[in-house]
Amino acid sequence: MAVFRRAESRFYWYQFSIDGRRYRGSTKATNRTTAEMIGGNKCLEAREGLAQLPRRAPLLSKLSDRFLGWIAASRLQDKTKLYYQAGWRLLSRTAITRLRLTEITEDEVATLAFSGSPSNANCALRTLRRMFHKAKDWNLIRVPPKVKLVREYARLLPLDEKAERSLLRFANQTLSDIVILLRDTGMRNERELYCLRTENVDWHRKLLVIPDSKSAYGRRRVPMSKRVIEILTRLCKGRPEGWVFPSQRAKCGHLTTMAKTFQRARQRAGLPRQLVLYCCRHDFGTRVLRETGNLAAVMETMGHRDFHSAMKYQHPDLEIVRRALNRQVLTKAPQSS
Repeated sequence: MAVFRRAESRFYWYQFSIDGRRYRGSTKATNRTTAEMIGGNKCLEAREGLAQLPRRAPLLSKLSDRFLGWIAASRLQDKTKLYYQAGWRLLSRTAITRLRLTEITEDEVATLAFSGSPSNANCALRTLRRMFHKAKDWNLIRVPPKVKLVREYARLLPLDEKAERSLLRFANQTLSDIVILLRDTGMRNERELYCLRTENVDWHRKLLVIPDSKSAYGRRRVPMSKRVIEILTRLCKGRPEGWVFPSQRAKCGHLTTMAKTFQRARQRAGLPRQLVLYCCRHDFGTRVLRETGNLAAVMETMGHRDFHSAMKYQHPDLEIVRRALNRQVLTKAPQSS
């Protein structure tokens, strides 16, 4: 590695070669000792493949080929892979895919618009953020732009008893069982209920054991109500092992979705589109807190680590507030004339 001065520059320049490739540039230093130190660092970084970037950053659409290939070969969980694949499908419909990575700024990202709910937009934005960080790991860009997520609002519609009665009038047997199980256990439908096995049913203690969930804290035990026991007794039929909801069409061997069946029943029942199966979990949290007044019990049965997460699932009964206000008015002493 050598440092030298050029006639037209007041700074020292560095120059070295690695594997037949020449590296040269300004150190931006006028002191020779400082310049030698900077040049040595540049040489070390080049040997480690950290400093030299391609002259032209690839297009985002070109990066997607490598990114999706990395996802397929990685040890990410299947749900995470599907999440990023769905995120790229959303991104691929935007004009940002025709830009080079160095042309995509925070302002460009902030103007992106996606169809559907805020969670849909965040799926695309989280995917874009992961793509930028992988591009940095692959030495394609130096500093990835910041990707800010949009605000998501909590679901305001619990699937309560009234909605259950309306749904069950138009639901088949499988959907009826799922709605009741979700309302009485508070389980997540795709991650926990659909992949439930008969080995996870503790008949003696009347408990469901959730071995895998969204987080490590989600591995828990859930008490079974009378309705849950009746349904699982019929579905398991004394089988010592196997899926509670088996499916021959799914590669995994168990049920994976009831979205279309639920949508048809919801439409025929005249219920709002905002109502989804996951709202059963919100109803469970609301009922348990109302009946027990024990937030710790809600957190334990729903698999929440902190109360902030648990409170998102609470939908206060406004009728209780109304009765309290009315009692206050009725017990107020009448004014004397």
